Amino acid sequence: MSTQPDLLYTEEEEALRAAVRDLLTDHCSPADVLARTASGTPHDRGLWKSLAEGMGLAGLLIPEEQGGHGASHREAAVVLEELGRAVAPVPYLTSAVVATEALLACGDRELLGRLASGRTIGALAVGLHTAPGADLRPVHVENGTLHGELTGIADAAAADVLLVPADDGGLYAVAADAVTVTPQVSLDLTRPLATVTLTGAAGRRVGDAAPAVRRALRAAAGLLASEQLGLADWALTETVRYLKERKQFNRPVGGFQALKHRLAQLWLEVVNLRAAARAAADSLATGEDTDITVAVAQSYAAPVAVRTTEEALQLHAGIGMTWEHPVHLYLKRAKADSIAYGTAGAHRASLAALIDLQAPVPA
Repeated sequence: MSTQPDLLYTEEEEALRAAVRDLLTDHCSPADVLARTASGTPHDRGLWKSLAEGMGLAGLLIPEEQGGHGASHREAAVVLEELGRAVAPVPYLTSAVVATEALLACGDRELLGRLASGRTIGALAVGLHTAPGADLRPVHVENGTLHGELTGIADAAAADVLLVPADDGGLYAVAADAVTVTPQVSLDLTRPLATVTLTGAAGRRVGDAAPAVRRALRAAAGLLASEQLGLADWALTETVRYLKERKQFNRPVGGFQALKHRLAQLWLEVVNLRAAARAAADSLATGEDTDITVAVAQSYAAPVAVRTTEEALQLHAGIGMTWEHPVHLYLKRAKADSIAYGTAGAHRASLAALIDLQAPVPA
């Protein structure tokens, strides 16, 4: 009989949070992110090096015997919360979670060791919109080389190695310099998308694609909820702070009853999101009721993150509508995350099937 999970943060998790937040405070301020997105070079290589090599966070999910730290999804979730709070332009989710989970399913020790060091960035060549269990769009294998085009690949421009599912059922590791990566227009400037074109690219088969991709996308969907929690928590915290300082009719705007009600509702939703995100992380760590818990988390997380960031923009009034204020970065990330690894509707449909909840029959 399974015991009730403890979703509270442990002392070690809080210490990890403090360390990551301190680093991001020093090296990833909103002004820094705004400047980077405006420059056309969204990926922050220096910050990634500090996170991955300096703090060793790229190898959290990789066992110690394979060069990692042997931590659990709970610790990775804490890191993603903080990265969400800073809307950090680093490929942590795509490399340290998604690509890593795919390789863990395949058992490829060589690539796992490279990803754990942080010196190699990986990306799973599956569209960001793909939900766990969805049909894949594999490339064609011909005479031992890969041919095809894949769209909507997150952080492909930063990757050193791409994990490409092929029509022979295999998952292939392909060097980034063997493919053509073409940037796509993306709403979220901090997690850019690209089209990957393979024209006779050489690849090394690392395992079977179907189970590896399913495991990777399930972990991605579950831990994405923690990133969405970080987005929502920042938006609520900053909005409360602003409304306490902003005055109208010689009194703080936050003192008006109508705004208090809106903020209270947002607070309740963020609290519930925290519970859902923590449950998903704990379930991924323990392996208990994982599909159901991940589906519940993503059914709830995306709408709350979008609504909280939308409210933040509105309640910041005129300044919130300016390009110079960072709230638009959070809203764009929340909107992009709302279709990443499956929409809330797709996860609700998946949840209904998992618990055998039939749709109502039309009268």
